[in-house]
Amino acid sequence: MSGVVRRVLNLLMGGAQPAPAGGRPDAAALVRHGDADERRKVASRRDVRPDLLNHLASDPAPEVRCAVAANAATPAQTRRALAEDDNVEVRTVLARRIAHLAPGLSGDEQDRIRRLTYDTLVLLAEDQMARVRRILSEALKDVAQAPPDVVRRLAFDTEISVAAPVLEFSPVLTDDDFLRLIAASPSTGTLAAISRRNGVEESVSDAIAGSGDSEAIAVLLGNPSAQIREETLDGLIDRAPHVEAWHDPLVRRPRLSPRAVTRLAEFVADNLVEELSRREDLDVATARRVGEEVKRRLKAEKEAADNGGQQGGRRADSGPCAPASPYQRAQRMHRAGHLEESVLTSAVTARDVPFLTAALAVRAGISEPVVKRIVSARSAKGIVAVTWKAGLSMALATRLQTTLARVPPEEVLRPDKKGRFPLSRDEMRWQIDFFKSLEDGTEPAGRA
Repeated sequence: MSGVVRRVLNLLMGGAQPAPAGGRPDAAALVRHGDADERRKVASRRDVRPDLLNHLASDPAPEVRCAVAANAATPAQTRRALAEDDNVEVRTVLARRIAHLAPGLSGDEQDRIRRLTYDTLVLLAEDQMARVRRILSEALKDVAQAPPDVVRRLAFDTEISVAAPVLEFSPVLTDDDFLRLIAASPSTGTLAAISRRNGVEESVSDAIAGSGDSEAIAVLLGNPSAQIREETLDGLIDRAPHVEAWHDPLVRRPRLSPRAVTRLAEFVADNLVEELSRREDLDVATARRVGEEVKRRLKAEKEAADNGGQQGGRRADSGPCAPASPYQRAQRMHRAGHLEESVLTSAVTARDVPFLTAALAVRAGISEPVVKRIVSARSAKGIVAVTWKAGLSMALATRLQTTLARVPPEEVLRPDKKGRFPLSRDEMRWQIDFFKSLEDGTEPAGRA
């Protein structure tokens, strides 16, 4: 028999090397009469007969069974039995060892030895202990020929520590796998792991962007290899004013359209506007607009510093690198015509109370303290009135009552049968005047 054929047969039999005639003469005696440490040493040897390794796989000492699990010479049927061992350490050691045999295996294999190895992988991927599944996932994460259905089992695992390694690195998983995972409302961290992959495709980026998972979106934006369509990026920028975690990665995206750069300059912190101004891909017109924004902010900062000096000192949170307040962001967006209802709707979903309060005040043309008083009073009528004054819909007013003002469900004002505001204009004006009067000490003109 040729050496090549002999090596192939050895691989199929679990990697065992041919033992010398009769093996080492003392191995069988040590298995029968030696202490646990001697049996462990025998279980670690590569020249032990398969029947002795099979016998040692049921040894009462866990350390002996661990040695059998780690031994490359252990037969496939013995590994299959060890996958159901009661000791988690034995199964953990086996998970590390068995992953090296994974390439090329599939559930359709008819060969008995390969089938036993495949079944062992499946058992470990379904192990009740997350530690065992995690070890297997780590071992298989970069194996290009790992069995796809085993890798998918790990990717869909509810324990993120198990799923993350293959989600982030496995070349076996496809875009369809990721889209199925995203649609299945996965556990926290799943989408972030996918977002870290090298070269995330546009279809997957679209799904992550539409998921509402702010952490995963921030990771996706910070991944320079992720492919994100311009329309998708524009949509995220429209939602970004009240999600500060997105600002820095958005500013540092490898490619930004002139519209994207101009929009970002309206609401990101001053230091990030300066970062935008240093981008090498800006056209002349965009560079000029960003430069004008930098100058405008520096001028505003100087005026604030001068005012602070007249009042006895400069504000501690001022400076060219100080982040814009929610009110400042709302003002900038409103001046640019971008403080639209869709932005407030996204802020409701994110429960960004400071930005919602500021945005309502800016759009309604009333002071922020008045809106804050309406919110703190949990006034359903007050919220409806300020939403109307801001030129927004009653549908949004309904959500603002519960999300922003925490109005009890039974007290929420609903739209009339035609979807319109349930209060008259005079009554809504009176509500706004009433809360203004509480702020400035005057009396409202008279209740409608």
